[in-house]
Amino acid sequence: MRFDLSLAYPQWQGSGRHENLPRGAAAVASVCGQYAPLVHVQSSDDEADAHGIRRWNAIFAQFRSARDLLANSGARRVLTAGGDCAVDIAVIDYLNEVHPDLGVIWIDAHLDANTPETSPSGNFHGMPVSAILGRAPDALKPFLGRPVPPERFQYFGAHVGDDGDWALQRELALRTLDAQAPVSGPVHIHFDLDVLEPREFPFVAYPEGKLGIQDALSLLRRISREADVVGLTVTEFAPASEQDVLDGSKVIARLCEAVIHP
Repeated sequence: MRFDLSLAYPQWQGSGRHENLPRGAAAVASVCGQYAPLVHVQSSDDEADAHGIRRWNAIFAQFRSARDLLANSGARRVLTAGGDCAVDIAVIDYLNEVHPDLGVIWIDAHLDANTPETSPSGNFHGMPVSAILGRAPDALKPFLGRPVPPERFQYFGAHVGDDGDWALQRELALRTLDAQAPVSGPVHIHFDLDVLEPREFPFVAYPEGKLGIQDALSLLRRISREADVVGLTVTEFAPASEQDVLDGSKVIARLCEAVIHP
């Protein structure tokens, strides 16, 4: 399986702990660029808040840049190098139009299902799941296609959330992927590196994961063997030093390889 496009989407503005994300996003892009032609989302330094979301103007500008790049690419399989988790809104929205029966597997320590009304922080990286499932901020809705149906969405590894996260999970009856359950159809995988066990992968801003690296690789290989993986997004790499970049990049390359060569 090959990706048609690598999308470098270094957005850090959605995170509440963003200091090391730009370094991490550049490193993930360097890895992903080995597997498909790399294009870069135009960055923004606008610091303005709006619509209950911190640094909204920059987030929205980068969303529109990503949307235009994807629309003009004609890609059917997209490998994305984040940035914070909210980069996946544009990617999933695009792939959901290209593949009308798209399934999404959200591998993450966090539920990411807040809205501007329920978020205690206003940090947009805690809101992408609600956005792709039809609860996007009003200012974003006109730029999105049809939502992903809740029955085509599954979590894996998510165990941390605010009251708003859990409320949406209950309301929409969002499921968790059984580690042994079969997977089929076109699938997009969101992989937030903070799902990994911090003793094995400490290069994240929110080290709350419980998934071992070998278990993660096995899961990705199984999904890729059973389903048609049309998207993989890697997010939230936050290395504090160049040595951390080197060590973390080796793991990220293994994750990509597990999907591409299962």
